Amino acid sequence: MSVTSNAATWGTRAWQAMRAGSFAMGALLVLVGFGVALHQPVLIPPLAASAALVHGAPGLPISQPRNLVGGQLLSAVVGFGVLAVAGSGPWAAAVAGGLALVAMLLAHVPHSPAAATAVIVVLQAPRPLVFLPLLALATAVLVLFGLLPHRVGGHPVRYPVAW
Repeated sequence: MSVTSNAATWGTRAWQAMRAGSFAMGALLVLVGFGVALHQPVLIPPLAASAALVHGAPGLPISQPRNLVGGQLLSAVVGFGVLAVAGSGPWAAAVAGGLALVAMLLAHVPHSPAAATAVIVVLQAPRPLVFLPLLALATAVLVLFGLLPHRVGGHPVRYPVAW
């Protein structure tokens, strides 16, 4: 491989990385905007990891909408269940993270960042009637932003691969 083709390959990878990062950042900024407008935190760390999967690895099964939305919501529900039974604390949070994985695997919606959502629920004890709709909104925003790269400029990987 020549130096010219190496530079071209690196340039293509750099462009794709910048593009993926820009779309992910755009989605996360929208979540922050919703949070500011609603006076509620909408951006939580697991959603940044979800955005990274959607835009950095859009073809992976764990990046698909069913896994992202289903995994996040199911894990939050598991977190609320553990919170109700065991209360808030690091031991309960660790149990919630593990049980969230079990639930996602049994439901066929594995999405690794969602296990952290269960942990956050147990540690922060948000109000379920506020948290769950905001999480649903946030995951919908991530899916919608995932649809953009292929439609704007013909990204080589179509998202979603499967619903």
